[in-house]
Amino acid sequence: MRKHLGYSHIPQCFAALVNAFCRDYLNPYINFHRPCLFAETITDAKGRQRKRYPYKLMMTPYEKLKSLPLAKQYLKPAISFKQLDAQAKEISDNEAAQRLNDARAILFKTIFNRSKAAA
Repeated sequence: MRKHLGYSHIPQCFAALVNAFCRDYLNPYINFHRPCLFAETITDAKGRQRKRYPYKLMMTPYEKLKSLPLAKQYLKPAISFKQLDAQAKEISDNEAAQRLNDARAILFKTIFNRSKAAA
């Protein structure tokens, strides 16, 4: 969260704007378009467990959810993989990142211009 919004204080009066940004841009980007590395645990001869992050386990959180056995049980009753697939394929990864950056710029402009005018 802080990686995308920064570490400066955001006044409480902007909480609704930040929540809307997260709901509409940040969460879909992270869940459907941004790849993550998932660990693979390897036990060596001495019994130590080591985490490895192979390239084959790099996928988005949504792809990881789909790869789980019995993944449908983790969905809410009104949601299907068909709906989520449509949402994931609606825009490209690069376009999602561009929309995120544009929305973040508008959000920061709104927050920091208003707070200076109010001070």
